[in-house]
Amino acid sequence: MQISSRFTVGVHILALLEINKETVSSSEYLAGSVNTNPTLIRKIMGMLKKNGLIEVQPGIAGAKLAKSPSDIRLIDVYRAVDVVKEQELFSIHENPLPECPVGRNIQGSITPVLTAAQIALEKELENVTIEDIIKDIEKKEKDRL
Repeated sequence: MQISSRFTVGVHILALLEINKETVSSSEYLAGSVNTNPTLIRKIMGMLKKNGLIEVQPGIAGAKLAKSPSDIRLIDVYRAVDVVKEQELFSIHENPLPECPVGRNIQGSITPVLTAAQIALEKELENVTIEDIIKDIEKKEKDRL
């Protein structure tokens, strides 16, 4: 099982909008960069807009960040694009065999570990901003030359 790619696509959109803020970034342009369908880009942009991360004007191509990149944390994107519901990053198989000692106890034994892992992931996402991602992208591009 993987976390939905909506998260990384959302981060990609936000970084590209900021890096190209002097030009119009249509959903077709963004889709080209992500290498996906413009319909998916528009869907994710709708989620980002609904959560106050971007501004989009109806009938006009392009969008812009609604906040400074330093004020948009990765956890904001994670939550905006409905990657997972609270405390549901990991799913646990249902109805294990109660006559088996492992089946009887696996859910109670593994749930605290998985909950701690999700908390740790979300805490890390709270500490990284879109600005951090943009700076890293720009550094990588500079080092490439």
